[in-house]
Amino acid sequence: MLLFPWINKHFNSGAGLKESKSRYPNGETQLLNRSGKPSIVIVLKMRQSYKVAVVGGGFAGLVTARELKREGLLVTVFEKADHVGGIWLYNSRVETDLLGLDPNREIVHSSLYRSLRVNLPRQIMGFMDYPFMKKEGGDPRTFPGHEEVLKFLEDFVRDFRLMELIRFGHEVVRVELTDEARHKWVVESRTRETESRWESKEELFEAVVICNGKHTEPKIAEFPGRDAWPGLQMHSHSYRTPEQFENKIVVLIGNGSSAKDILKEISPLASQVHQAIRGPDSQLKRLENHDNAWQHSMTVTYQQIECARKDGKVVFQDGSIVDADVIIHCTGYKFHFPFLRSNGTVTVDDNRVGPLYKHVFPPSLAPWLSFVALPYKAVPSIVMESQAKWVAKVLSGKIKLPTQAEMADSVEELYRLMEKSGRPKHLTHTLQQDKFEYENWLATQLDIRPPERWKEIMFFSMEKIKSYYGDKYRDAWDVDKWIQEVDCSN
Repeated sequence: MLLFPWINKHFNSGAGLKESKSRYPNGETQLLNRSGKPSIVIVLKMRQSYKVAVVGGGFAGLVTARELKREGLLVTVFEKADHVGGIWLYNSRVETDLLGLDPNREIVHSSLYRSLRVNLPRQIMGFMDYPFMKKEGGDPRTFPGHEEVLKFLEDFVRDFRLMELIRFGHEVVRVELTDEARHKWVVESRTRETESRWESKEELFEAVVICNGKHTEPKIAEFPGRDAWPGLQMHSHSYRTPEQFENKIVVLIGNGSSAKDILKEISPLASQVHQAIRGPDSQLKRLENHDNAWQHSMTVTYQQIECARKDGKVVFQDGSIVDADVIIHCTGYKFHFPFLRSNGTVTVDDNRVGPLYKHVFPPSLAPWLSFVALPYKAVPSIVMESQAKWVAKVLSGKIKLPTQAEMADSVEELYRLMEKSGRPKHLTHTLQQDKFEYENWLATQLDIRPPERWKEIMFFSMEKIKSYYGDKYRDAWDVDKWIQEVDCSN
């Protein structure tokens, strides 16, 4: 279909114009006269509706599906669960291997614990044209529970009519490029027919967008004696409720949001809780507001426990020793794409997924393979929505990527800068120290307004705010008043 009606009239009237056989990489087509020479300067974009597979039906997968649909692309979302939500779909089940080390274990995707509340205010969790509003009958809190986030995603799917695009109960087991010249990707998925029987199916797509999340494959703390220690070890991925820790001596490794939440929840039941964190010096201190909880700071950068002994004792660098019953690893997650077969083109090395241009496109496979929502230490909804828009507009031909060589050079320059500054490889996809430069860069590519200034200020003030209000920050902080004050001061 032509984009200009008056040119369409020329075609229909036999005015001597014809479509060029040669097509530019971004879908542009020239008009030639009967002699084969360009007749007019105008260049038409002949849009093609590519078939695009989206792996994952969580936050990132759903907003990606919406943006691809808006651009007229043919979208299929593969979701392993029987419901939308991704990590926001609570599952009381836990994996049989509580550390997640067994590669053959049946994976439970969600990492939610039953009491979880979001750690960012709802004001920065919504999308540009679809805010995370308080609704009648819902959780009215500024920092709502996980059930409210799931309801938000369900409403998003309904309001943008995405349900028809989603295949529930379809686990993707293979994504592989089968025809490089025509950028054909095979996506193999399987569905469970019975408890012991699966049915597999292969389909071809022109493009694949990977949105399978980053909170499923546990990252485990390393320390001497870990594997021989006789007590119970688990990752926070498998934590759901505190009852099993009653009267136990618990060592909790980590100082992120989940570590703080779990410590607060188990300490009233546990006999003792010992939190191991990295710090500027080696010291032991009792935690405020907790009669039975201590914090052990470790100066060793690569481990948070001195050692664990076969007799059940855990030794900290400050010299203290506890006879522990449980060790909980609140130590984050690893990127994991077991279904992706790229012949080494895309690898995960010390949690660096690469090479990726701007955390999204592998230069040699762009734009036909992309990743959405890898960056962290960022406002997730802002990053994933902007990335989804970028991918969709590139695939629809509205935005051009640099050449393969230019994208590869950009990636190498990032790696060089990281090495020069001493920034470790596993922080490749961490954005926090870069402020909102990445988000603003994406906004420039999309020709849209950058995120509001108050969102940037809020995000980079969160740690100070949490420190000021303590454990009760979710309920004590008047976020709407704070936003008004920031807006007035700018």
